[in-house]
Amino acid sequence: MPVLRSGSPHRSVRSRATVAGTLLATVSLLVGLPGTAGAAATARAPEPRHPELDWAGSQIAKHEGTKGGALPSPSLAAAVEGVDVSSHNGSVAWSTLWNSGVKFAYVKATESTSYTNPSFAQQYNGSYNSGMIRGAYHFATPDTSSGAAQANYFVDHGGGWSKDGKTLPGALDMEYNPYGATCYGLSAAGLVNWMKDWFATYKARTGRDAVVYTSTGWWKQCTGNSGAFGSINPLWIPRYGSSVGELPAGWGFHTIWQYTSTGPTVGDHNKFNGAYDRLQALANG
Repeated sequence: MPVLRSGSPHRSVRSRATVAGTLLATVSLLVGLPGTAGAAATARAPEPRHPELDWAGSQIAKHEGTKGGALPSPSLAAAVEGVDVSSHNGSVAWSTLWNSGVKFAYVKATESTSYTNPSFAQQYNGSYNSGMIRGAYHFATPDTSSGAAQANYFVDHGGGWSKDGKTLPGALDMEYNPYGATCYGLSAAGLVNWMKDWFATYKARTGRDAVVYTSTGWWKQCTGNSGAFGSINPLWIPRYGSSVGELPAGWGFHTIWQYTSTGPTVGDHNKFNGAYDRLQALANG
């Protein structure tokens, strides 16, 4: 019988196989451990549980308070009245709003990558048919999927844009998390990167820079008061009182002000910061 000596080919092959197996098992164990890169890359929050209760400003009022129907400052002489709606408004009386002087509307289209507004057609097409300039918005949930995934979902479900003079660029609603951690469990840099991903994808799909809806309070807390978007994305800011107040970093002026959540007919009313021809210019790009 042959004797296997140290350094023989049989011993060497067996040793290499043993070492390789041990390394493979170790790598597999590390990938499965909580907090590792593999786990972090796939960890996502559940899809929204009550998206019909999430609309532009729904969480602003809860966290920052509201003065309800306080009138806007008389200094906004060159302003255009608008509204924003979502499924909680149901079938909207667009002719009533038009006759009261409302000239533009934003309509919630989507949330995350699982929800579409069941009233979207009546609201989006109804506002257009009444004569209004209208646009769609997406309620962001940065902990459920990537910015690119949510931007694509938005565009595919009503958030597109066309140069017809009656369609505003899409808007991204960034506000307090209705389901958990205020900043969606992300760092300031993580949220900024998520938004950059969303905005870049939206622009690639539509050719337009989207509007960002956010409050100064949330922006400071969750993005570190980032100034990364002010020169590119128009600002739609909620503040329920007699003035717009402090703006987030990067913006020298606001484009749209959501000034009340208790206005006539639908609740949320807005002022476009400029004359009607400037609103048309925003629509036309």
